[in-house]
Amino acid sequence: MKLIYFFITTFAFAQAENQHTTLWNLFKNVHNKQYNNLQDEQYRFGIFKNNLALINQHNLETDLGLHSYTLKMNQFGDMTHEEFARTMLGGFKMPSDSSTKFVGRPFHPPSNVDIPAAIDWRQKGAVISVIENQQQCGSCWAFTATCALEGQHFLKTGELVRLSAQNLMDCSGKFGNQGCNGGLMDSSFQYIKVNKGIDTEASYPYEAQEGDCRFNRSNVGATDTGFVDLPQGNETALQIAIATVGPISVAIDASQSSFQFYSSGVYDEPNCSTTNIDHSFTLVGYDTYQGKQYYIAKNSWGDTWGNKGYVWMSRNKNNQCGIASTGSYPLV
Repeated sequence: MKLIYFFITTFAFAQAENQHTTLWNLFKNVHNKQYNNLQDEQYRFGIFKNNLALINQHNLETDLGLHSYTLKMNQFGDMTHEEFARTMLGGFKMPSDSSTKFVGRPFHPPSNVDIPAAIDWRQKGAVISVIENQQQCGSCWAFTATCALEGQHFLKTGELVRLSAQNLMDCSGKFGNQGCNGGLMDSSFQYIKVNKGIDTEASYPYEAQEGDCRFNRSNVGATDTGFVDLPQGNETALQIAIATVGPISVAIDASQSSFQFYSSGVYDEPNCSTTNIDHSFTLVGYDTYQGKQYYIAKNSWGDTWGNKGYVWMSRNKNNQCGIASTGSYPLV
C-alpha cells in the first residue's frame, strides 16, 4: 500500500511539474523573458510557481465569495513582491526641498449640480486609448500628470493630444521631480505652467530613463495655468471633481501583493494604508458593480496588467488605499 501511495504521489507531482513547465514556457514567450543563465532561470521559475500558487489560491477564495476581485499571471510573474515593490513602486514622492513644494488652488465644488450615478470619461473622448507602460522606472507621476492634462485640454479645445511624459522626466527636476526615482503631479503641473507648455509624445517619446532636457517649444501639445488640490481624504469632493471636471490625478498605497497581480473586479484590500502612498495613476470615472462602488483608474503598467491596463478601486470605503489623499488636476 505504501508503495502504491508513493507512485501515485510521484505521478501527481510529475504531472503538476509538467503543467508548471508548460505554463512557464508560455509565460516566457508571451512576455519575451530571457535570463542570463540556467541557474537564474531556475530561480525565476521557482518564483513563478510561488506566484502562480498565490493567484490560484486567491481566485479559489473569490469563487467561494471571499473576495470581490480576481488575480491573474502577468509580466511581473517572475518577480518576488519585494522586487516588484522596489522596481515598480515609490514613483509618488514628495519633494524633499520645501522650495519645490507647490500648493494648488482649493477645490470649490459647483453648487446646485446633479452628480450622475456613474461617469466614464473614456466614453466622452477625454482619455487617450493607449495604455502607457512606464517599464522598470518610477515615472508613474509623469503619466498621471499627462493623462489629467490630456483630459482637460480635450474638454477645452476638443483635441485629444497624447503628451510627453519624457518631457517631464527630463526637464522638471528643478521643480522637485526625480525622473525614475519618483515625482509629483503637482510639481509637473507647476513646471508646465512656468514652462508655458509640454511637448507631444510623438515629438518627445518615452525612454524609461532620465536624460537631457530636449523641450522644443514648436512641439508644444498643451499648456496649463496652474492646478487645483482636492481636500485630503474627502471622497465626496473626489466624486464631484471626477463628475464635473474630468480625469483626476491621484496616488495610492499599491504595496499589497494582491495589487501586483490584479485582474478584474472591484479591488477591495482592507490591509491598504491611507497614508503610505507609493504609486500614482488617473481616475477617469466611477460606477457601481453588484452593489460595490468603484473608481475607474487608468494605470501605466501596460495593457497586460489588470483589466486591459485599468483597475476598479473601491469607492466610499473610508478612503481605502488613500485614493482621496492626494487628488489634483491642472487648470487650462
